[in-house]
Amino acid sequence: MKHIFVVDDEKNIRDILQKYIVNDGYKVTLFSDGENVYQEMQRLEPDLLIIDIMMPHLDGLELCREIRKSSDIPIIFVSARDGEFDRILGLELGGDDYLTKPFSPRELMVRIKNIFKRIEKNLNYTKQTVEIRDVTIDLERRYIEKDGHEVKLTTKEYDLFVFLARNIGKPYTREELLEFIWGYEYTGDGRLIDDLVKRVRKKLEQHRSAVELSTIWGYGYRMDE
Repeated sequence: MKHIFVVDDEKNIRDILQKYIVNDGYKVTLFSDGENVYQEMQRLEPDLLIIDIMMPHLDGLELCREIRKSSDIPIIFVSARDGEFDRILGLELGGDDYLTKPFSPRELMVRIKNIFKRIEKNLNYTKQTVEIRDVTIDLERRYIEKDGHEVKLTTKEYDLFVFLARNIGKPYTREELLEFIWGYEYTGDGRLIDDLVKRVRKKLEQHRSAVELSTIWGYGYRMDE
C-alpha cells in the first residue's frame, strides 16, 4: 500500500485530504508543520509528500530543500500563493507538482495517481538499462550514472531525461513534454519545461557529461544522438 505524508498547518485541509487519500486506498500520515517530517521519513518511508508552503517553524520550500539533499521522493506543493514566481520556485527546488489553494481534492488525487503510474511505467519498462553517450540509466533503480558517479535528478527531471533518452533524436514541443511529464496541460506554462531542461543541463554539466539537450527554437527540445 502506498504511503502518503500530508504536511499542512490547516486542520480542515488535513482532514479533507485524509478522507480522499484513504478512500482511494492509500495510507496517510498527517503533520501540522514541517519540523518532524524529515526524521519520520527515515522511519516510515513514504511514497509521496503533499506539502503546504506557508507553515510555521519550517516552511514547505525549506522542507523540500532539505529532503532533496538525500531523496527524490515525489513532492506536491499546495499553497495559497498563486503567482508564477512561487510556482516556478517550488518546482525549481525539486517539487513535482504545484496546486493553488483552494483546490479540488479530486484533482489532487488524479495528479497523485499520475505520478505513481509514471513511476510504475518506468519500473516495468522491458529494457532495464539505457546508454546515452557517457551516461547509463538503470530504469529498475531509477539511477543515472556517469563514470561511476550518480547524476542525481528529481522525479520530474528524471522523467524528462528518460523520456527524451528513449526517443533520442526526436524533437518534442513544450506542450507535448508538459503533457507527458505532468499528465495534463499546464496552459501557457511552457516555462516550466524551460526551467526543467535548464536544471537537467546544469547537473549534466556538473558531471562533464557529453549528453546534449538541444533547443529547437520556436518549437521545443530533443536529446541529440
